Amino acid sequence: MTTKNLALLAGGFSGEYEVSIKSAKYIAQNIRTDKYKVYTILISRQKWVYVDAGGIEVPVDKNDFSLTLNGEKINFQFAFITIHGTPGEDGKMQGYFDMLGIPYNTCDATTSAITMNKAYTKAIVHGIEGLHTARSIQLFHHNDVDAAAVVSRLKFPLFIKPNNGGSSVGMSKVHNIAGLPDALERAFLEDHQILVEEFIKGREFSIGIVNLNGELKVLPATEIISGKEFFDYEAKYTAGVSHEITPADLTNEQNKTIVRIVSEVYLRLNCRGMTRLDFILQEGTGDFYFIEINTTPGQTEASLIPQQVKAAGMDIVEFYDALIHPL
Repeated sequence: MTTKNLALLAGGFSGEYEVSIKSAKYIAQNIRTDKYKVYTILISRQKWVYVDAGGIEVPVDKNDFSLTLNGEKINFQFAFITIHGTPGEDGKMQGYFDMLGIPYNTCDATTSAITMNKAYTKAIVHGIEGLHTARSIQLFHHNDVDAAAVVSRLKFPLFIKPNNGGSSVGMSKVHNIAGLPDALERAFLEDHQILVEEFIKGREFSIGIVNLNGELKVLPATEIISGKEFFDYEAKYTAGVSHEITPADLTNEQNKTIVRIVSEVYLRLNCRGMTRLDFILQEGTGDFYFIEINTTPGQTEASLIPQQVKAAGMDIVEFYDALIHPL
């Protein structure tokens, strides 16, 4: 069998650079070496490089996305994007690879761009049977932000989050108007658009959904029990701060409803590859509230998708291999 050259893209321009590096290391350990020769490409604002066995940085030729190693030109048959945040999750890398004709593992450029914008995503999925979204307003940095106007339209507690951010960086929960200005400022440091959303009390879950070999598969859900007031960046990436249960304790009826809703969200957004959808089951009603969809979810050993793949009785090596199919 002839091995194919696979570019594994990691890093990016956001605060999730180091998480992306860890995801790439885990993926590289679980790619079939009999089928693919993996080159990890580090992407930053300053440079795109491959680091060889001797620690030497080899620049990527962005004209055709190639490397030259020991006088030999290396072209790639596939790009495995594991950049969390920009430019790997928001459609920029996807558009670049589309122009070069190089296939990749994620949603296309349009879907990636839309799903990075929480407000636009909510607007598209609105109307799916059984799916609810919290009342919210979108604010822009170039407009004057009136805290009193926010309070007049929404009820506390409120979540303030960057509209295009990931991993809860810049996100806050506020209980009264006194905490609003600082929370708005923190979110605007991450993005020029922010979302102010009413808090929905209930159990928080995350669930993977993937198209494998042309078949849509919903993975077992994970319940997230955070040791903090909400599942923020520290709770996601600090050991012991949150507790995750996979598969989640849900009834058969709840699981059926969840599978139907997340499948419809995936199809309506025209997703490809693997995505992870976060939601809340509201206390008292059991209603399904959409939080967001992540199109390049974390891939460390402790990340939710690998947990769910294992809970589904699947082999992670075969899982990644199917994402690269049909090379």
